[in-house]
Amino acid sequence: MAICLRPAVLEDLPDLVPLIGKICDFHRLRDAARYSFLPQVEQRYPNWVKGLINDPHDLCLVVEDKSENTSASTKLIAFLLAEVEQEIPIYELKEYGYIHDLWVEAEYRRAGIAKQLVTAAVEHFRQLGITQIRLDTLVSNASAIKLYQTCGFRASTTEMLIEL
Repeated sequence: MAICLRPAVLEDLPDLVPLIGKICDFHRLRDAARYSFLPQVEQRYPNWVKGLINDPHDLCLVVEDKSENTSASTKLIAFLLAEVEQEIPIYELKEYGYIHDLWVEAEYRRAGIAKQLVTAAVEHFRQLGITQIRLDTLVSNASAIKLYQTCGFRASTTEMLIEL
């Protein structure tokens, strides 16, 4: 497998949007109350993702399969979206990195791609002088929890939900 992990460019958006749709569907299936997206949610991402691509503090990484058996056009197989967030002004920490979304296509999982994406995000924030990175993951997503723990993340808070 010949893969290329790189920063996304605006021209990647048409190939990225279907992957974003998949992660939204995955979240919706796992917890529809928490992830009750607006219709065609993946079509709402491009403007936000353009901002991530254009802001050197933020991060939109993609992975493409460059194997000979793929089509001549770019085949995106994974992505990570992250940005610098501002902490509320009661804490000593002023800003932190936040990983919003990480997706790897099913047939490419268990090959270390997700770990490469997380490692690249950690290094990106480290180079910016960011001293803390946060993320959320579903409590039912044991694979993601294991991945993040392997990358050095630890549980910090538990988000809870009640439907009224």
